[in-house]
Amino acid sequence: MDTQRLILFIVFSFSLLLLWENWQNHNAPQAPAPKTQQAAGPANSVPNAPVSPAAAPAATAATGAMFAAAPQAVVKTPLMTVTISAEGGDLRRLVLDKYQETDSSGTPLPLFEQTTDHPYVAQSGLIGAQVPNHKTVFQLTPGTYTLQPGQKSLTVPLTWSDPATGVTVTKTYTFSPDSYLIQLSYSVKNGGSAPTPVNAYFQFVRNDKPPPGESHFIHAYTGPAIYTAQKKFQKIPFANIADHSAEFEKQADNGWVGMVQHHFVAAWLPAQGPQRDFYARDLGGGLFSTGVIVPEGTVAPGQTLSFDVPLYAGPQLQNQLAKIAPGLEYTRDYGLLTPIAVPIFWALEKIHAIVGNWGWAIVILTIFIKLLLFPLSAKSYKSMAHMRQLTPKLQKLKETYGDDRQKLHQAMAELYKTEKVNPLGGCLPIVMQIPVFIALYWVLLGAVELRGAPWILWIHDLTKADPYFVLPVLMGITMFIQTKLNPTPPDPMQAKVMMIMPIAFSIFFFFFPAGLVLYWLTNNILSIAQQWVITKQMEKQGKAAKA
Repeated sequence: MDTQRLILFIVFSFSLLLLWENWQNHNAPQAPAPKTQQAAGPANSVPNAPVSPAAAPAATAATGAMFAAAPQAVVKTPLMTVTISAEGGDLRRLVLDKYQETDSSGTPLPLFEQTTDHPYVAQSGLIGAQVPNHKTVFQLTPGTYTLQPGQKSLTVPLTWSDPATGVTVTKTYTFSPDSYLIQLSYSVKNGGSAPTPVNAYFQFVRNDKPPPGESHFIHAYTGPAIYTAQKKFQKIPFANIADHSAEFEKQADNGWVGMVQHHFVAAWLPAQGPQRDFYARDLGGGLFSTGVIVPEGTVAPGQTLSFDVPLYAGPQLQNQLAKIAPGLEYTRDYGLLTPIAVPIFWALEKIHAIVGNWGWAIVILTIFIKLLLFPLSAKSYKSMAHMRQLTPKLQKLKETYGDDRQKLHQAMAELYKTEKVNPLGGCLPIVMQIPVFIALYWVLLGAVELRGAPWILWIHDLTKADPYFVLPVLMGITMFIQTKLNPTPPDPMQAKVMMIMPIAFSIFFFFFPAGLVLYWLTNNILSIAQQWVITKQMEKQGKAAKA
């Protein structure tokens, strides 16, 4: 197999694998939803609430019941619009005003929603029969809270008290003008005569549907995730929760719990120290909950216990996530190629800071990568040129030995030995370039910075497919030109396959992000120029040797 066929085979196989995987994810049969189970506990425990640190919080499976009507406060900051419900202090809706839906409608993107077709909320509460949980109605002053220009922060308090026990709980959300980090503060005051243990839980409740507008062909992980220092970043697919096969670290004295989707993440980030319990549960009806339970201590009579847990709800910005919490940067998942993908994005971001356009940044990055790999690709193109010079002799051998493939291969091996040509001499350099291509694929797929980023003319979003298929068609043309520059395979069937490859690749790349196709097209144009120059040089050297 010559070098060109090798690279085409590898990339073609990679493309098929991606499309097959995503077709499977889209069309796989859904596991039947089990009936909702309540957490076991004392008879006087609050319905649908956790009753001990070992028991995960439950929620009713009926979406309408879960989103019971209650007074609401709407918070407006420069980055987001958040709806807080008096029931449990849930964050029922969170709209990221700087990002838009993928349907080109210009509508700001909702991360949390309280709709029946796509429920996704953030909840918190305390565990026990006489403390408030996410089903308890707090006192909340409804209305609109706006973070004014120049204002450093904005707070929204919710209070609850029990005259029988003398316990008063205040939940306070604090918002900043330039951060997607929301601070949740608890204050538990014990005005009674008995000590009150405080175990807090923080969870997300979401259905298993991907975000609206997601491509069926380009798959990004949607679902719960947990991070601990011991086992690092752990995905918990909804399907594994449903069939009880989910594996993740259940206890640790550190770590956070989150809900991941393409380009965005929400995560509860408790401080390191207390031994915490992580959980993931199928609530039935297509709803799932995942969260963490943190023991905060015991409040003695007459004392007050306070603690904070931040909530991050926003984009997966690579240069910010690691600064917010350890391991949060892994929610932008590059897989095994992270060591290559991270510096690629770093270089892409630096170029963008200079040129101000992500499309041109991709073009310039492609040129830099091509220059970096120039010695390797030059070696492979020289090998191709040698093979091209041998094409007439190989064809003659084909005519001589006909269908006797054993003798044909022996004669070809003798010819390669005589001419001192290694037909696989250029394979290794090309194989070494494949991880760069795949890493860049994951960078362009996962980079929220490119979301909605235009290039020129008809390309309005580099993370979406070319709407008019111009780039894939041009890429197919450049592949056809490359095929003509390569040695013709002696096998007629292989020759036909090589001619069909450009068409097949163009069709596959119809569904790929325009930014990735732009990279591949630019790389092809540079490769054609490099290969043409090397081929001409080799031909001149061959003619000079004969003369």
